[in-house]
Amino acid sequence: MKLALCAAVLLLVQDPVKDRLEKSPRHLEWIQVKHGERTVHAFIAFPEVKEKAPVVILIHEIFGLSDWMRSMADQLAERGYIAIAPDLLSGMGPKGGKTSDFESGDAVRAAIGKLPPEQVTADLNAICDFAKKEPGGNGKVAVGGFCWGGMQTFRFATNRADLSAAYVFYGRGVESAEEIGRIACPVYGFYAEKDPRVNDTIPKAEELMKAAKKTFEPVVYKGGGHGFMRAGEMNPKDEGNAKARTDAWKRWADLLTKLR
Repeated sequence: MKLALCAAVLLLVQDPVKDRLEKSPRHLEWIQVKHGERTVHAFIAFPEVKEKAPVVILIHEIFGLSDWMRSMADQLAERGYIAIAPDLLSGMGPKGGKTSDFESGDAVRAAIGKLPPEQVTADLNAICDFAKKEPGGNGKVAVGGFCWGGMQTFRFATNRADLSAAYVFYGRGVESAEEIGRIACPVYGFYAEKDPRVNDTIPKAEELMKAAKKTFEPVVYKGGGHGFMRAGEMNPKDEGNAKARTDAWKRWADLLTKLR
């Protein structure tokens, strides 16, 4: 029942974000990034700015690369950043397809749960290499992710030394001192008050990051539930999630200016 409800909610939110994408004045396109025998499909949004811009890699939720994730890329571009959202289910769908080729939301969730961690890391490294060479980029690349993507954001920071920042949205923390020791960039956490499953991992991450003398700044947003960045946008009448989203966006926007 819960999975069916999640799928129904996901379908309901597609039209508003699709409308945003169709009306966006910015340059939006699909790209293919190859590494080894794999080809990663990714969505890229370009800002309308004169100067070279930082690049932010967005890691999708357990729902895969949805229209909402693509709209988040456009929202970052609207604020002056190049945003790249890779589809980590590239080649894993029916007949070698991507997220949009799966028959249901449940099938997407199941496939993401089976992704090999080393493949996820390799795909993200390939996207990061591409971002570093983007002609319109200023050389700085950060990563941010939501839900499953938030967890992968924290994990990718342990595997990529040249990231400028990592933005973890309600993703479980890394609990290995060895992995934490490899993090070279600041990690900023955005957590929901009503999300104990994820929040239970914050103290351990704080302890390990502090011991390793790494920067970790978690903030828990009052009234927010897991997924508040999506829920707060799609249902503004949900005051808790809407306020959490507004407050998180303000903080994120301020942090992003450090990349300029």
